[in-house]
Amino acid sequence: MAGSDFENALIDGIYEAAIVPEGWSRVLRDTARLAGCKEALLGTVLDDDARLIASSPEFGQAYEELLRRIPFGINERAQRLLVHGRLGFITDKDVFSQDEIASAPLYQDILIPAGYGSAVATAIAAPSGDLTIVHCERSVTEGYVDAKGISALESLRSHFARAGLLGRRLAMERARAASQALEMMGLPAAVLGLRGQVIDANALFQDLMPGVFQDRAARLAVAHAPADDLLAAAIAALSRPDLPQPVRSLPIPARRGGVPMVLHLSPVRGQARDVFSFASAIVVATPVTAGAGLEAGLIGGLFDLTPAEARLAAAIAGGHTPREAAQRLGVTEATARTTLKRILAKTGSRRQADLVGLLKSAAPPR
Repeated sequence: MAGSDFENALIDGIYEAAIVPEGWSRVLRDTARLAGCKEALLGTVLDDDARLIASSPEFGQAYEELLRRIPFGINERAQRLLVHGRLGFITDKDVFSQDEIASAPLYQDILIPAGYGSAVATAIAAPSGDLTIVHCERSVTEGYVDAKGISALESLRSHFARAGLLGRRLAMERARAASQALEMMGLPAAVLGLRGQVIDANALFQDLMPGVFQDRAARLAVAHAPADDLLAAAIAALSRPDLPQPVRSLPIPARRGGVPMVLHLSPVRGQARDVFSFASAIVVATPVTAGAGLEAGLIGGLFDLTPAEARLAAAIAGGHTPREAAQRLGVTEATARTTLKRILAKTGSRRQADLVGLLKSAAPPR
């Protein structure tokens, strides 16, 4: 493909990817090729929420790992880009001296050993506050991107700016549509950002604020402290799916004449991230009504309990002591008490009496 044909096809791909995000990886591979680089990243930022899309899954994972290794989380390279790269594409040598590169741990300990360290990038700010970053990377041994490569990238800059803004706004509309669809099903729901803050909440969820839920600047919170501790742990774990995950169905006792609820937190993973950009999870609150009791299967489903934990919880809710429940289930009293501790932790209950009250108030969601 001739040079002009290649660039025209790349421009078309940029706008297509803004609407169909699956196309960004191919667009970024072609952008890196245009600059003579190995890989590329597209970053979009709004209200301190950042989303990185990479030219390949391997590069995306490797670069995020590099960022986690930066001391104190301070990325001096990115900070200098934001100051100097708003008028066009710049390279490392435009913002770092050779002495700095030769001595900075960021380069010598992290970037260069990983086969990187020579980048060309730009930061594009929109009047709305959105920020789009285009970043191409190669190894130090390949030298800096020359004037011809920078000129080719500059011809794409305005297209990336428009596409980044369009993609971000479409993502916000998708989040709003998701919460409204759940509202039509009678379910209070909200979409959470990368830090756990509320991106969008439907009217049913907003009606529960601030009595049950609180829309804090840092993250969504629950007025009931034990449930909020569980929510904080679940939100913190969203950014580390490689680690053991905490409970994501959080019981919330009735408050001020209301009904008990279970807050279900569903992470946005895999290809869903292409649809819900900047979203980390969707939360749905399912109210529960008074009932005579719960079967073990339903308890397990509501509160993320194992089958053994659910059977013991059902026995406890039925009025049996841990010793009596152990006899009924054919386990030792010590095993029953150990299991009970796990149940208390998962349901956010401090005492056995709190657990019994919570379970006895629960029945199938309306």
